[in-house]
Amino acid sequence: MQAVAWTFVWLAWRHLYELRFLAAGLAAIALGLFLMIVRGMEPAGWSIVLVNLVIKIGLVLLAEGLARFLGQPRYTWAGVSLLVFQLATWTIAVRVDPGNVAIRIHLSTVFTVIMMSIMCLALLRDRTQPQLLRWITIGILLEYMIASLMQSVIEQGRAVSGSAFVLADHNAWYLMQGALFQIAFFACVLFMVSTRLSTDLREKNEALSREIDERRRLETKLSASLEAERALREEQADFMRVVSHEFRTPLAIIRNATEMIGLVGDKSPDATRERIAGIRDALNRLFSLINRFMSDDRDSRFQPEHITLASVLLDLRLHLRMTEQEHRLKLTVDDERTLLVADPEMLTTIIINLIDNALKYSPSDEPVEVDVRRRDRDLIIQVRDRGIGIPKDEQHKIGRRFFRASNAAARGGTGLGLYTSRKLLAYHGGTLQLVANVDQGMTATAALPLPAVDATQPRPDKITA
Repeated sequence: MQAVAWTFVWLAWRHLYELRFLAAGLAAIALGLFLMIVRGMEPAGWSIVLVNLVIKIGLVLLAEGLARFLGQPRYTWAGVSLLVFQLATWTIAVRVDPGNVAIRIHLSTVFTVIMMSIMCLALLRDRTQPQLLRWITIGILLEYMIASLMQSVIEQGRAVSGSAFVLADHNAWYLMQGALFQIAFFACVLFMVSTRLSTDLREKNEALSREIDERRRLETKLSASLEAERALREEQADFMRVVSHEFRTPLAIIRNATEMIGLVGDKSPDATRERIAGIRDALNRLFSLINRFMSDDRDSRFQPEHITLASVLLDLRLHLRMTEQEHRLKLTVDDERTLLVADPEMLTTIIINLIDNALKYSPSDEPVEVDVRRRDRDLIIQVRDRGIGIPKDEQHKIGRRFFRASNAAARGGTGLGLYTSRKLLAYHGGTLQLVANVDQGMTATAALPLPAVDATQPRPDKITA
């Protein structure tokens, strides 16, 4: 019944896995006592050895379970060694002198005293259980050891004197002594489990309380951070509205001026008309971007359409001629008739930002190489410069908003060019990568998905400008 009860205790609190050893120990003792009862009045030698071994295995399991439960060092090797010694000595004693019960009782006493001493040592070292409970358990163990020693002493006296008195029925004495010990030990360990569960519950409640306090602190901190971010975003939005308003006024004046100059188009030189057209296109692109990105409707920002690569390159060449940087650009285009589905203003801004960034940080006598070609299902735009590059320990910050490398302090800029290009590429489902060149400078690679086209369409030869 104790073994069954302890098995249910273990099943109820499986996280206290040490309890299974206690349940197994009590089950082994119960099995040994059952075999002792049913073996008959004159058992065979092997039956005597088997019953004794099973009961001793139960005692070793009790000692192992108690040490594990208390978190103390285990002496499994000692228990196994004693079991082997007990099996060998009892087998020899039964074979040599089957009627000599005293020698077997002395061997059992030695086994019991050693195992009980190990259990007492674990209780003495423990600090997790109440002191009174530990000393009561130690007292029960000491009582069992003393009773076993007394049984050996009395049995030895009976063997010497040849008298037969109260200990003549060894089985009855053994059962009474074992039953009293098991009941007391069962109660003590059950109280220990109750104490452990109460301690664990208290610690978990304290940990939960600390976690709740920490979560409240983090929620307060997060709320403050969100409020600060909300205020910052509102301030940023107000700033952008002011800036866009201040942009619109001078841009409107410039556009009106170019339109007035355009009224005398036939009287103006070709270069003037070309510059005026370039100014008008740039202003229109800038107005379009400002109006779209300052709109409350996010869907209106991205306006893709079917265009060819040639139309984008036309705006690019016009921009370079106006900035007088065309001679520094080495442009290689695989196929200007490549069909794209993109926002024209955004795509032109992306390429111009990458090229302007490369020109700005390169020596005036060094060219900037731009290579535009198809690669599988993407359009690849590579801009390679031989400029100052970016320090290796800062390259992971490339593309962040307002980031400028430490070696770029002597040149003007806001740190928004690459950030803007990456954001605009994201609208197209594209990516931007920047890699340091082996010799000098950086290479910016923009990948833009291409729409499905007829693969049989003829393509012209490679164009180099």
